[in-house]
Amino acid sequence: MADLLYITAHPHDHTTSFSMAVGKAFIDAYREAHPNDEVIPLDLYKTNIPHIDADIFSGWGKLRSGQDFSALSQDEQAKVSRLSELTDQFVAANKYVFVTPMWNFSFPPLMKAYIDSICTAGKTFRYTENGPVGLLTDKKALHIQARGGIYSHGPAADMEMGHRYLSAIMSFFGVPSFQGLFVEGHNQFPDKAQSIKEDAIAKARELAKSF
Repeated sequence: MADLLYITAHPHDHTTSFSMAVGKAFIDAYREAHPNDEVIPLDLYKTNIPHIDADIFSGWGKLRSGQDFSALSQDEQAKVSRLSELTDQFVAANKYVFVTPMWNFSFPPLMKAYIDSICTAGKTFRYTENGPVGLLTDKKALHIQARGGIYSHGPAADMEMGHRYLSAIMSFFGVPSFQGLFVEGHNQFPDKAQSIKEDAIAKARELAKSF
């Protein structure tokens, strides 16, 4: 039995979003193929994700100096605790599926806030004299991303930052397997939008069987 953390960063659902529609197809097929696994939904638009701010830096500083957790202010305690909860949930899962749209060549800012919250030394990576080392070496991850244009190849390929950023973070965490499933070109070629969506859904259902 494995736990799959299904992380979505989209204000819309599968009825209007191409990425969410493909994500739903993947999860439905995954549940069918892996009935003993648990899928844990994490909708970042409905999740409390503290931004790294002065309270968090202050709270971390107090803890690093050896002060007890009770020495932190109420806001510091709440924010630091929440970051720890998010990191522990991420570390406990065996598999990750990220679902995002491409916004301005990247992904919605809530995804960046979430990634910031789980970049925790001692939990997702550790520092060594040779540099940081990832600690999540037994995990696997998938990024489902909808892109209105074509960014997997061609002149715009270097402009895509969201998937490449997640790839760098997964490598930083030591995750050995990170895949991408892209739904792209539906805005650039609106007459082909439905077939683009259907092709991506078919690929998602097939990938779910072996993920």
